[in-house]
Amino acid sequence: MAELVLSSLDQGVLTLTFNRPDTLNAWTDALGRRYFDLLAEAEKDPEVRAVVVTGAGKGFCSGADFKALAAIQNGTYDVEPDPRPNTFPTTIGKPIIAAVNGACAGLGMVHALVCDLVFTAADAKWTTAFPRRGLIAEYGLSWVLPRLMGQQRAMDVLLSGRVFTGAEAYELGLVNRVVPGEGLLSEAQAYARELAAYSSPASMAVIKRQVWHDWDATLEDSAKAAVREMMASFDRPDFAEGVASFLERRPPNFPPL
Repeated sequence: MAELVLSSLDQGVLTLTFNRPDTLNAWTDALGRRYFDLLAEAEKDPEVRAVVVTGAGKGFCSGADFKALAAIQNGTYDVEPDPRPNTFPTTIGKPIIAAVNGACAGLGMVHALVCDLVFTAADAKWTTAFPRRGLIAEYGLSWVLPRLMGQQRAMDVLLSGRVFTGAEAYELGLVNRVVPGEGLLSEAQAYARELAAYSSPASMAVIKRQVWHDWDATLEDSAKAAVREMMASFDRPDFAEGVASFLERRPPNFPPL
């Protein structure tokens, strides 16, 4: 059986590739479990400093596998679900970049947007799809989308379930970069390598936690927490190395997490 998620590590960047190209990488419990296991392993691996997630073939992830949806509909679905939520990537202390190379629909869109940054191919096809399948905004997307693109735009893509391109996703404020398809993965990996080479792993872990958690915090609470985090950062070797490398005009040599 082919690996459901391919994994390769180069220069501190772990690339994970959903590998069900015959289904445009439709999501199954087995694929999700393997993906989350690899993220959990990356969390503990000092060699991994950033992660890029993409899809094999012409799709990123076309959403939930229709065989699973059919089984749910007729009451024959008996797979034990992974206890980790679909927001699990937000809890990983290393930056995760989605490289959306093609079809990105429904649950696939959820998994792109719970990454920390999103690069997309200009001609990638995006859709929430939910209302056209008789479903609702899944797994926190009703929370994420308005914060990324504003309420009116979020209502548009959620209520209509229409298909839009990666180029429009960029115009809507949904993604960080739009790239010609043939250069997408290399650009995402190059960005990740820069994070791996120049950004402190400890700093990135704290910043990621701050950003995802502070959406629910008041400005006052966020500022108070930031003071505590800043005082803690003064005691880490990353701070001394960051200052020294700047003064000595050399690349930093930050310790792993």
